[in-house]
Amino acid sequence: MEKIITVTSPLIPPLEEFTPYLEDIWKRKWLTNNGHYHQELEKALCDYLKIPFISLFTNGTLPLICALQAMRITGEVITTPYSFVATTHALWWNGIKPVFVDIDPRTGNMDPDKIEAAITPKTTAIMPVHVYGQPCDIERIKQISDTYGLKVIYDAAHAFGVERNGNSVIMAGDMATLSFHATKVYNTIEGGALVCHDAETKQRIDYIKNFGFANETTVVAPGINGKMDEVRSAYGLMTLKHVDKAIEARKQVAIQYRAALVDIPGIRFFEDIQGVKHNYSYFPIFVNEKQYGMSRDALYEKMNCAGVYGRRYFYPLISTFSTYRGLDSAGRDNLPEAYKMADQVICLPMHHALTESDVERVINLIRN
Repeated sequence: MEKIITVTSPLIPPLEEFTPYLEDIWKRKWLTNNGHYHQELEKALCDYLKIPFISLFTNGTLPLICALQAMRITGEVITTPYSFVATTHALWWNGIKPVFVDIDPRTGNMDPDKIEAAITPKTTAIMPVHVYGQPCDIERIKQISDTYGLKVIYDAAHAFGVERNGNSVIMAGDMATLSFHATKVYNTIEGGALVCHDAETKQRIDYIKNFGFANETTVVAPGINGKMDEVRSAYGLMTLKHVDKAIEARKQVAIQYRAALVDIPGIRFFEDIQGVKHNYSYFPIFVNEKQYGMSRDALYEKMNCAGVYGRRYFYPLISTFSTYRGLDSAGRDNLPEAYKMADQVICLPMHHALTESDVERVINLIRN
């Protein structure tokens, strides 16, 4: 039997590299709550990502929830249906009504031209997503938010290390959140972070993620427990040393895919954007059944049967889930491009451990 080719594979450095970190943690006997490695990882990530302030969390969902709390967002927030469910769930957990707008088929991101029509007197913020690590139209969204006095919180779960014209895209907006889940380009096994622009805001976030404690006896807000522990912080420091090599390996996979798939009728994919430093976190293709001669789901099943596991990501849309489908903004008529993309997408295997022959197997399944 041929080996299974998975859609993703975690970046796991050699075990012997981790042992000294673990030995030091055991010696320090400080396992969580802003320990040595937690502080070191925050500093290292600020340097790597070219950002001033970052606050680490135990997963990638809590930063979204806490960002909304820290900015005291209420009412309605304009967002995208084409994302992982955590984006919208964070709104629900804060008692906020999500308002969906359609996407730009060229990027998969929120279409700025659809935002203004969705603004109501109850709108307080916009929550865009850098889908697949593709930068949103940051300038256009800022122009709209400034005009209407709205906050902007970016879900940048896919955008680790992504830059445009030398500037980190996660510096856009009032805040941005990251995911360090095992499936991401960079991981701390489970983890996440919230990026902000000033020390005062970071301090407030750090209070919120630690039950609201400002000191031993003072609680300044109804916080939550979102702290990253020392073991995962140390793991993050270790994987940070390997992430550039992993991203370069992903880039080579993307180059191989594009060269082989470019002339197949009915198969579309995203090209690199000029001026953008991509992280190659995903490689989605979009299957036009009439032109390709096979439906997306048929191709997906064919790949699975051959031991090649892609993922229909994002399918189905968030707006179709029971919690949200009753919203006025959730209908197919309001979100035609999002529904179309969700019905056509397959994310091909994309990770640093793929060999050229692995990629050829994937390509041959699609070509044949």
